Amino acid sequence: MLQRTAIVNKLNVDTVSFSSILQVGDSEFIQAFSRALAVQRQAEVFFANEGRYSDYSIFTEPLPLPALEDPLQMYVHQGKPAIKVDSIDIIGISASSLVHIGNSGHVSMESRVKHIRQLLPLQET
Repeated sequence: MLQRTAIVNKLNVDTVSFSSILQVGDSEFIQAFSRALAVQRQAEVFFANEGRYSDYSIFTEPLPLPALEDPLQMYVHQGKPAIKVDSIDIIGISASSLVHIGNSGHVSMESRVKHIRQLLPLQET
């Protein structure tokens, strides 16, 4: 893991929600996961037996990750031992997102959202 010191004088975050992370300091492993059903209806109706993730294939399909076939060689020269920031102002961190101040080893994040729009049938006049 690359080593640098992160210096932040001021951090202001309004909201952290839905499987999100605000990490200050070094971390070896970060894993975040979020699922959501977003239903928009013209009529305000809710049925108690609806909303199972297993009903939608988007939540069970494997992620299409690219294969790492080519060897990777990397040379890193860190001219300065610290990253300095005066101020960070964040309105919101949501849906399996990450704000990380520090060094990271391995990061894996996933967010799956199914948007459903249900409209009333058109009335003939």
